[in-house]
Amino acid sequence: MPEKLSSWFARIEPSQFEVYSEKYKEIMLMTRRNGILEVRLHTDGGPLKFSWKVHSMWSQAWIDIGRDPENEVMILTGTGDRWLDANPEVWKKLFREWTPDDKLKMYHESLRLLENLIFSIDIPTIAAINGPGTHCEIGTLCDITLCTEDTDFFDPHFLGGTVPGDGMALTLQKTIGIKRAAYYAYTGQKIDGQTALQLGIVNEVLTRERLLPRAWELAEMMMERPRSARHLTHSILARPWKQALVDDQGFHLAHQMYTMANDEEGPVARLMKIRERFQDSGR
Repeated sequence: MPEKLSSWFARIEPSQFEVYSEKYKEIMLMTRRNGILEVRLHTDGGPLKFSWKVHSMWSQAWIDIGRDPENEVMILTGTGDRWLDANPEVWKKLFREWTPDDKLKMYHESLRLLENLIFSIDIPTIAAINGPGTHCEIGTLCDITLCTEDTDFFDPHFLGGTVPGDGMALTLQKTIGIKRAAYYAYTGQKIDGQTALQLGIVNEVLTRERLLPRAWELAEMMMERPRSARHLTHSILARPWKQALVDDQGFHLAHQMYTMANDEEGPVARLMKIRERFQDSGR
């Protein structure tokens, strides 16, 4: 049902779907039906390939999506059989060689990437993680998280000689607990779909064919409830994440960037030395 505001309480320049869906179409294909916004990550119609442009666009997209009052529920998913592909080329130039402004931009965008998802979007969110890939913390931060059997909540930071400070360790601490999070952060052990379900990272594990239809079933059920119930339930459910981000995310990220700024070898070079460990996973 469309939003009904009194004439004297009109919105000023709300975000327009036609504008921002076009603006971010290089990395996000957006469709909306009956208030349900589906955001599908992609690169050239295939799985999203990480880049610094993707990193920048994410944080801005959450703001535009959150500003649009016609968005009532958001479904976030990927393309094909992978959630997001890592891209070693982005680390071709060592972080210690970046300019001071490069590093500052990286710091702010890394914070906003997660903060804007949690602070700027006031509607229920459902992640449908469609396969292995990096940055699964974005899906973990959604209210409900669905995934496939082969989803891989893998954090390579410590194995690559850096601090796991971009959000994965934080989301693990808050979902599976301090001791388990420490183990997975240090070992980099794969957490597949069933393990993620048992540990409490995700809510349901489905076949790839059933994944997105199930996300829509949940979204349509949510749409049967009043708008205020949807918004304010989301507010309650997102509050622990807001507290976690305010309390810890800047601390985690600063530690990660400190190690990166003093690293003479680089994480990709270290990970390549043990690459046979990841070859079966298609990384």
